[in-house]
Amino acid sequence: MGEENKKAEVPILSPEPNADPKPEPEAPSTSVPVEIEKETEKDMARAPATSASNPSWFTPKRLLVIFCIINLINYVDRGAIASNGVNGSRKTCSKDGKCTAGSGIQGDFDLNNFEDGVISSAFMVGLLVASPIFASAAKSVNPFRLIGVGLTVWTLAVAFCGFSFNFWSIAVSRMLVGVGEASFISLAAPFIDDNAPVSQRTSWLGAFYMCIPTGIAVGYVYGGLIGGYNWRWAFFVEAIFMLPFVILGFTMKPLHLKGFSPAGSKIALPVVDDDAEEQGGEVSRRIQVEDESPKPLGMGVKVFGKDMKVLLLDKVFVVNVLGYIAYNFVIGSYSYWGPKAGYNIYHMSNADYMFGGVTAICGIFGTLAGGLVLDRMTSTIPNAFKLLTVATLFGAVFCFAAFCFKSLYAFLAFFAIGELLVFATQAPVNFVCLHCVKPSLRPLSMAISTVSIHIFGDVPSSPLVGLLQDHIHNWRATALILTSILFLAAGIWFIGIFLHSVDRYNEDSDHSITVVDKSNSTPLLEEKTTETP
Repeated sequence: MGEENKKAEVPILSPEPNADPKPEPEAPSTSVPVEIEKETEKDMARAPATSASNPSWFTPKRLLVIFCIINLINYVDRGAIASNGVNGSRKTCSKDGKCTAGSGIQGDFDLNNFEDGVISSAFMVGLLVASPIFASAAKSVNPFRLIGVGLTVWTLAVAFCGFSFNFWSIAVSRMLVGVGEASFISLAAPFIDDNAPVSQRTSWLGAFYMCIPTGIAVGYVYGGLIGGYNWRWAFFVEAIFMLPFVILGFTMKPLHLKGFSPAGSKIALPVVDDDAEEQGGEVSRRIQVEDESPKPLGMGVKVFGKDMKVLLLDKVFVVNVLGYIAYNFVIGSYSYWGPKAGYNIYHMSNADYMFGGVTAICGIFGTLAGGLVLDRMTSTIPNAFKLLTVATLFGAVFCFAAFCFKSLYAFLAFFAIGELLVFATQAPVNFVCLHCVKPSLRPLSMAISTVSIHIFGDVPSSPLVGLLQDHIHNWRATALILTSILFLAAGIWFIGIFLHSVDRYNEDSDHSITVVDKSNSTPLLEEKTTETP
């Protein structure tokens, strides 16, 4: 697998050059050493037999539904810990000596606002550190099993949040939640991209990313409801809901990603000579045996560095991620400061529910619409950049105009249209991340994209916007300045339209594809075909 793997090659001799130009079909096989030929035939026969006797339970739609549910639970957790019911408030005392008891995490642990902010974003530490690690590990460990490992860590960490007893215990638990989530966000999208029907790839990605705004909105409501009883149970229930998917990750037949092959597998590769092919000559074959021995840490670091260099020199990838960073800077602050800004500008009595409802509805329909539109346009990288530019530009116009109105109803109408357009970018931007690199780099591409949009996007945006508001003391002006950054995102993606781009989805990677893997590169679709009489 890759250039770093040592391969023992046993050539299978092709016919002599001076032989008859139209040899008998059996000729190549007669020159194969008997032991290797028999072993190869057994390996090739074993794959379909195993598939037939123990077929994967998954179908493409089942895979999509399962990944969507897991993604939804991930983001319900994000919304729940930010909700008033779970996050709560600190104990306060008035000047006359009357004190009100605190509630939720902040009240129980007597956290100040800084400590409370650390807890809400602590998962980012684990996410940012572990995402590239899981992406690189996918080259030597089956990615489907890596997701199972990550979900196990996530489930245990969320349960530990419920048992936490002070600031540090819950902060460390939230960091481990990020570690668990890292495996899923790096590997789920490539699996969906592999198994979706070609004409619906972006739509399926849209359905997957639709769960982000929906999960956060549901988390607000869920946290508010269950937090009224006991905030700890919010985490216990999340862990219970995730447990079946942990079991599924370890018990179901593992799936393979396009561009990866399992260690220790024998590979039958055709070796085509250009001159011989033009003259109708024979195609020689050889067997490659992947080296199963553990690779030194230094070699893994070297390969990671090489892969990172490829990504950073890819102009399409860099422009796409830069636009995504600017976009996420705004969306991250909207999700954190939106309800408070709405309350102060328009005096909303139920700002949490209004913003949560608008975000959920626009997130569902906007994200799905973005995928459907790109599929209708024909899913190509230039078309994706066109859709990103137009949707973000008009979304910025409507969101900017919304904050200019003094009427609450005018604000809600324009802001809803703006968010609908802004959320339409989710599927196209991730489509570019997946298709501008060769298959073996897709997990790393998704990991670095996720790390970048958090480090430079939503993580610094909330405190910076808070700092701006402390300086100018005008929520309307703050919201308008923040929204204007969407125009920058549209401008960056506009540059991408003119870049030379190649869809590398079907490009041969450095990793050889085995006979078994070849059937597993689109395992669900092909399996379904073979099962049909």
